[in-house]
Order: sequence, then C-alpha cells, then structure tokens
Amino acid sequence: MKIVFMGTPEYAVKILAALAGKHEILAVFTQPDKPAGRKNILTPPAVKSYALSNLNSVPIFQPSTLKGGAAAREIAVLKPDFIVVAAYGQILPKEILDIAPCINLHASVLPKYRGASPIQEAILAGEDYTGVTAMQMGEGLDDGDMLAFCVSNLKGKAAPEVFDELGDMAAALALKTLANYDKIAPVAQIHAAATKCKKIKKEHGLVKFEMSAEQIERKFLAYKDWPSVHLESGTKLLELEVSNLNGEPGEILEAGGALVVACGDKAIAIKTLQDPGKKPLAAREYINGKRLKVGDKFC
Repeated sequence: MKIVFMGTPEYAVKILAALAGKHEILAVFTQPDKPAGRKNILTPPAVKSYALSNLNSVPIFQPSTLKGGAAAREIAVLKPDFIVVAAYGQILPKEILDIAPCINLHASVLPKYRGASPIQEAILAGEDYTGVTAMQMGEGLDDGDMLAFCVSNLKGKAAPEVFDELGDMAAALALKTLANYDKIAPVAQIHAAATKCKKIKKEHGLVKFEMSAEQIERKFLAYKDWPSVHLESGTKLLELEVSNLNGEPGEILEAGGALVVACGDKAIAIKTLQDPGKKPLAAREYINGKRLKVGDKFC
C-alpha cells in the first residue's frame, strides 16, 4: 500500500518504522524544527530525524499549518491509498480527509482523553489501564469512528515507559488495521462519555505540599519526561516515592538517605533534587549543603 505518514514524537517513529517495513511511504509530514535545551538549539522532531536516517528518498514536509490548501495539493498529487497519523500535532482539514482514508493511532482508549496529552492525563487521573485506538479520522478532535484498539496496564508506570510501550502496540495495531481495513465495521464513539486533555505547559509541573502525596506522585509520573515536577522556588524533584509518614504539610520528617516531607496526606520521600541553575544532587548531599534537619519547613 502507498502511505503518507503524519507524526512528530518518538511514539510516532515506531509506527512509521513498522509501516516502512511493509508498505511504501510516499511522504512524511511532521512539525517544524523547534528550539530545545538551554541554548535553544534548533532541533528536528523525532520523526524527521528517523526519516532522514532511514528513508532517504522520501520527501519530508514541515508545514506550520495544514490550512490554506497547499498541503492538501501536495498530498493529492501523491495519490496515497491511506494517510496514517500518529501524534502529529495538527487537526487535518476536510480537503486532506477527502483525499484518502485517514487513520489515527491515538494513545488512549477512546472516547476518553481526546487531545494532546492522553498518556499524561490518564496517569494524572489514576487510571489502571490505557491503550491505543485506531480511528477513522473526522473533522473534529479525535472524534472519528473506531476501527480497532489494544489495552495496556498503566498502574505505577511513568509517562516515558508508557510512551515506549504504546508505541510498540500502536505499530502492530497500525499494520493489523491496514491489512484488515476492508473487513472492519467502524464503531461510533459515545460522544457523551468523551473527555478532553490539555496541551502541557511548564507550569503544570508545579506541586505544593498541601497536595496529597498521591497527587504529587501522579504528577511526577505524568511529567517525568517534561516539564518535570517543581516547587514554587523552582527546585525540581527528580526522584521520589510515597511515604506513609504524616505531619504538617512541608515539614521535614526524615533527613537522611531521602528527604521525607509531609504532604496534605502522607508524605513523599525525595531522593534526587535540582535547584535552578544547579546540577542534580542526591538527597543526602542536598540536605548537607542546605543544613536541613527534621522539623524544618521545606518549600
């Protein structure tokens, strides 16, 4: 089959690699290069890097918008059998949807968690399971008919691990869906049960000790890759787990191999921290450097 692929992060790379091994990739669409790191070095998205290294003859397009008709004209000339989309980052306009069947590999079990951050939102909500839905794309946000899905255990996992796992599952599901497309009876989503998730911003990683330890742990797991969790002071909490100790929110309960700080309910044992502009430190080094002791307030 001849496929135009549209995707951006590492999750999408696994799907593209699987498709390239079985089908003809006519073109790759991905988001524009963006500044990254402290030095704001212009960096290509993961899909572009993969395509440059492994799909040398395949054209790569990075339009800032799909509106206006230019992208649709470029795709129409290629005459694809399918357009496969995975975490691309833009909604496809009708003129593209009309060119060929558009299949999206969305990283949730729809209709829950439509939108930009389904894995993180599922972790924040304390879901036990998540998965991937192969969906026939419509004009709305992740509201098309479902073609197939797979499910994975989520409990206790951090977002990077879930992205990696779901990427593998989505790659297999994409191949299976394309192979059986003509035999699949699409199933409409129950729109009344739909939930939407937001685009993640740096400030979403803020935590306060008035929150419960479970809430902080969920944020830590959801935002471990980016933006990570941080205090109002800017100090990042890079490694932590829930402790069953109790005290006043912000009170240091232990100051040894871990910095144990009371929360609104229970406590968190912080093992690695990083102050703004400083290198990461193990809790013991941090405690000694700040001369922290049991009973102090940490904020």
